[in-house]
Amino acid sequence: MAASLEKRVLAIEERNKHVEADKAWERSYTRRILLVIFTYLAIGFYLQAINIANPWLNAIVPAIAFMLSTLTLPMFKKAWLTFRKIY
Repeated sequence: MAASLEKRVLAIEERNKHVEADKAWERSYTRRILLVIFTYLAIGFYLQAINIANPWLNAIVPAIAFMLSTLTLPMFKKAWLTFRKIY
């Protein structure tokens, strides 16, 4: 029984390591920067494909908007969690 319990604790600790790594990645600036770059490239290529004037300049606006949303979402999440605890 002790061996089974020890295995379960080790499995939980291993899972927690993965969860913490996932949390760190979700909060990382590396992830955010990559998302902004990929958003900019995707929109830039799309605007170029549909022959919009200045596609790479026009792609900056949605990329910046996406970046701002990723920076402000944690603030809104915290407010939502606080509100949720009250009610």
